[in-house]
Amino acid sequence: MEINYQETSKDLLTRIDIHEKYGSANIDQWTTELLKPQTGMSILDIGCGAGKQCFLFDDYTKGGAKITGGDFSEELLEKARAKNRERGSNIDFRFLDFNKPFSFADNTFDLCTSAFAIYYASDLNFTFGEAHRVIKPGGWLFVSGPLPENKHMFYDIIKEATNTTIPPMPGSSRFKGEIFQTIDRIFAKTELHAFENHLTFPEVAPFIEYVRASLSEDRKLWTSMFNGKDEYEALIGKIADVATRWFERDGKLVMTKVVGGILATK
Repeated sequence: MEINYQETSKDLLTRIDIHEKYGSANIDQWTTELLKPQTGMSILDIGCGAGKQCFLFDDYTKGGAKITGGDFSEELLEKARAKNRERGSNIDFRFLDFNKPFSFADNTFDLCTSAFAIYYASDLNFTFGEAHRVIKPGGWLFVSGPLPENKHMFYDIIKEATNTTIPPMPGSSRFKGEIFQTIDRIFAKTELHAFENHLTFPEVAPFIEYVRASLSEDRKLWTSMFNGKDEYEALIGKIADVATRWFERDGKLVMTKVVGGILATK
């Protein structure tokens, strides 16, 4: 199955910033408490983006882990490398297309992770097979992404604004089913963990900022609703009107992010 997906660095970083400003829980803390990366470990982050998770592991291990971050976006990799230099870290950021063979030897890594990325692979059996190949015996794969319960308020407002049925999103619609089943078939042991983050917006404007920043993340949703800039801005106006009514009714807007973490052992 070919999925046309390309995240923009601006949208991604905007959403991360909004999660941190308005969220009730810290996904970084959840991730490190679950994985507890150790000094001396060799770690690969697949679809590392601007390096957020790599830097998280580097901080947690106090620079004691050998960390590699791979992504197909040179724009995001340049941001990661710039921050790497600024921090004085020694993380190896390199090009990696998870739809093609990984350029690592068998049994290289103690831990492979992928946050909100690898579920867009065109061939899950191939991609998770490559992850399995490069992980050491007894090592872990950790894949995080949205569950079907994710962002119900977000989609309900869009549905009301457009009177349109919301199609399944490519990440959340696959996570508990096809993705979990594929990993479970390839790895020796598989567990599903869940994380909830309630984003409370004290006004409508940051919610609309989040809506705009979801353009590339929820491409399947957006491209079915408008053609061209004028129609897009008209759509945003309708969404803002509904969000304002909800805000006036409830005094706030609360959107719950529901994230799954698949932890698999080789």
